[in-house]
Amino acid sequence: MVANLLGLLLVLFQLVLVARAVVDWIDVLGRGRGGAALDTARRITHSVTEPVLAPVRRRVRPVTFGGAGLDLSFLLVFVAVLIARIAIVPLIPF
Repeated sequence: MVANLLGLLLVLFQLVLVARAVVDWIDVLGRGRGGAALDTARRITHSVTEPVLAPVRRRVRPVTFGGAGLDLSFLLVFVAVLIARIAIVPLIPF
């Protein structure tokens, strides 16, 4: 039961991570013209995910391509949560 609850929390965290990526892309592609709803979504997703992403971001440097940088902390956290989910709640054969 505890494993299932923890697995559910990890799934919800992954969904918030995906929502953060979508919100950030909308902000980038819309050049900051998202309005109040986008600001609220950004504030919520960042407040939930930033405590986990920030320590990883401090340890892992962005990969640079010319003048642009790619932050790998998001990908590393997403994969780590996925692995944790699989380890905690193994796939049940039907």
